[in-house]
Amino acid sequence: MKRTWEIRLTVTARQSLASITDLRVRGLIAKRIDGLATDPDKQGTPLLADLAGYRDIRAVGQRYRIIYQVRESVVTVYVVFVGIRREGDKKDVYALARRLLRLGLLEPPPD
Repeated sequence: MKRTWEIRLTVTARQSLASITDLRVRGLIAKRIDGLATDPDKQGTPLLADLAGYRDIRAVGQRYRIIYQVRESVVTVYVVFVGIRREGDKKDVYALARRLLRLGLLEPPPD
């Protein structure tokens, strides 16, 4: 029997999701996030370097990225940030996530 994971969004993730004005796109991203409730550790890609310990999954035609962390100890997936992939741009989802990590705003709450 497959285990169902609890999905939690950090304040930063809620804000980044709310900043997406297109309701259709926001709905598609929310549906993708809900899909993380089953086998989140087998979905997406592990991130490297500064963002090691996080995973990302693509949404809405590969344009958006959902950055999340799987916590086995509490059977919880923490979605920490949602944004658009803009390689080389300072508003790229990964550049913003690294900046938030340095500011201590990306980390989910402790277990």
